[in-house]
Amino acid sequence: MALKAVLFDFNGVIINDEPLHEKLIEQLLIEENLRPKPGEFREMCLGRSDRACLSALLESRGRVVSDRYLDDLIGRKAKAYVQQISALETLPTYLGLDDFIFNLRATPCKLAIVSGASLSEIELVLERCQLRQYFTTIVSSNDIAVSKPEPDGYLLVVERLNQAFPDLNLHPAECLAIEDTFAGIAAAKRAGIPVVGVANTYPFHMLQRCANWTVDYLSDLELDRVQHVFSKENIDSAS
Repeated sequence: MALKAVLFDFNGVIINDEPLHEKLIEQLLIEENLRPKPGEFREMCLGRSDRACLSALLESRGRVVSDRYLDDLIGRKAKAYVQQISALETLPTYLGLDDFIFNLRATPCKLAIVSGASLSEIELVLERCQLRQYFTTIVSSNDIAVSKPEPDGYLLVVERLNQAFPDLNLHPAECLAIEDTFAGIAAAKRAGIPVVGVANTYPFHMLQRCANWTVDYLSDLELDRVQHVFSKENIDSAS
């Protein structure tokens, strides 16, 4: 078995924008005459889509949540996100990201994104960072009705990569997911995909309990070592 694809989460792995998302969610609640509560964003929203996050926050306050109501809130938040990100001279991408992608480009691996963020947000950031051309496939909240920790996004990206590259014959076990939250790690594992937990959002020791590999920074991930593990598993299964 060879490593054929590396699948990136977006928020918390490519861009450090979780504080911005928390601020925008709190603004929405205030606009809806609701009071934000300390710690609830971290508890209910990290690693999940805006739809899942807002549904949980509103339902916990007894609000009736219709699809139309959610669509309006998500649209308002997306507009505010674009305004805030566009106003930044330099985007808060993570240290080591560029070097890691550069190293991946020297391998046959396909690069893709699996995220609960909207496609417009993902593409805006990737274009601003000049990274869009390196990701052959993007699965966003526009593509799936459910949020992580459900595995649907990861299963869909494998399907789409096989459609885009018919000779790839990609299986979940031949992918590597990069995640920063428990919901994301659970989603990848449920899809049968090994996971690297990068300690951008939670402490190293907490991610270490559930990820296959754990690193403090993407630059700490030894790609050769990971590829060797994939190759070794192939040898062991054949013997």
